[in-house]
This record gives sequence, structure tokens and C-alpha cells, in this order.
Amino acid sequence: MSRRELIGRDWELTIRMSLTMFLLAVLYLGFMAVLFTVGLDFISIAIIAGIMLGVQFFLSDKLVLMSMGAKETKAEEYPKLHGIIERLALTAGLPKPKIAVVQSDIPNAFATGRGPSSAVVAVTTGIMQRLNDRELEAVLGHELTHVKNRDVAVITLASFFATVASMLMQWLAWGSMFGGYGRRRDGGGSIMLVYLASILVWIISFFLIRALSRYREYAADLGGAVITGAPSHLASALMKISSGMHRIPQEDLRRVESMNAFFVVPALTGESFMELISTHPPIAKRVERLTRMQARLEGR
Repeated sequence: MSRRELIGRDWELTIRMSLTMFLLAVLYLGFMAVLFTVGLDFISIAIIAGIMLGVQFFLSDKLVLMSMGAKETKAEEYPKLHGIIERLALTAGLPKPKIAVVQSDIPNAFATGRGPSSAVVAVTTGIMQRLNDRELEAVLGHELTHVKNRDVAVITLASFFATVASMLMQWLAWGSMFGGYGRRRDGGGSIMLVYLASILVWIISFFLIRALSRYREYAADLGGAVITGAPSHLASALMKISSGMHRIPQEDLRRVESMNAFFVVPALTGESFMELISTHPPIAKRVERLTRMQARLEGR
């Protein structure tokens, strides 16, 4: 029996992801209906939003690596790291991604890129120092699952109409400040309707996209467990990384705050942030799920 069969498919997680995507679709369709009803030039707005997201999508790997100061490495520089990723990529049926290293004491790793052919997996020197080989392998399996699931593309596409709503909120707010709509008796009510709809869509989509991001993290944990066959090693790595954050200066954590959505564990201390608005599930829940997977693998 294969590892996938032993660990099983998380149907609850699949249903939650599907429901979240469905709710986003319903929300966005309703938003489009409002825009078309009031006769707003939706096409122009969609083109501008599409260009913005397109630039983000196609340059995301370069922007993320640049913001972290990550340097692409050769096999002779980090032979063990390259060997682990090459072996895991082969197991996952993926081409070997580019590999980058960040000179930082913050223990973390991330993957970026539009898909398997353009993927980059990066690790910090801090995580390589704190984790043993099996734990590092488990974290890299998690990141390769993000690549295989094309999570950067999924979240980017899910954010499209949220970006449109955000743009409309800003444009209409500026227009009202300068009296652009107050004198239009025929259009004032429609403009206000669009403005309120934009606010509502942005708020609801914010929470739904964050929920989708958390579910993708659970899915990456599951995929990493299947690739490596050792859920307990990922659980151990997550606990080490989380506890290691307490020893990192707050100034260093704030410096990489914008990267938290990409990290295997957010660069935050404790559980002070609300789970509802977090891009990642609580470590305790992730470890609990991984422990159950390990038990199934061992036939317990």
C-alpha cells in the first residue's frame, strides 16, 4: 500500500477548500452584477487589475527573493541541500527547482514561482543550523508541495476581484473627496452603491482568501508527509522553528513581516495574532494533524 493510501485523503480539508473557492466565486459574481447594473466600465478596471496582478504573478519570484536577500546557489556550494531537494523533487514528480539561501538567523523556508518550471525553493542559514537532516527534508517536502499545487497561482487568481474592489474603494474615495460625485444627481446613488459593494467585497474576500491560504498550508503539510513518509519529522521541525522565533530580535522579525504568507511558519512570536486573519494555521493544530498521519502510517 502506498503512503498516500496509508495516510489517506483529508476530505474535510478538501471540502473546506472547495467551499471557500465557491463562496469567493459567488461573492465575485455578485460584485460583477452590481458593477454591470450601475453601468460601470468594468472592462477597463479589470484590465488594469489584471495588469497589476500579472506583473505580481510573473515577477513574484524575483521580488520575493530580492526582498529577502536570497542568493541562488550551486550544488557545489550546498551539496547536502541540493541533494535533499533533488531527491524529493524526483519523488514528487517535479523538475528540480532553483535553490536559494538567505543569510539570516530566522529559521524558515519558502517556495515561490509561477509553477514547477519556474519554482525557487529558499532556506535560511538559521533553519539549516537548527534542524537535523530529516526535519529539514520534511520542511522542504512541504515547500515542494506548494510548488506542485501551484499555490502562488491559486492565491493570485483568488485575489483578482479583491484587487478590483480595493482599486474602486480608493478611486471612489478620492473622487468623493474632491467633489467628483456629489453634483451628479443621476449617478450619486449608483456611485455610493458601488463604493459600499467594493468595501463589502474587499472585507469578505480578505477573510476568505486568508482561510484559503490556511487550508493550502494544511494541504502542503499533507503533501510533504506523503513525499517524505515522515509526518512526525515535519511536526518536530514546526515546533523547533516556532520555538526558535522567541530567540530572534523583534526588529529582525518586523523586517521580514511582509514575507509571512510565504514562510513555512510565520515570523511571529507566540499566538498573539488572531487565527481568523492569519495566513497560517496555529502550530498546535498542524502538529496534531501530522501526529494523526504518523499514527495511520504506523497502523495505530
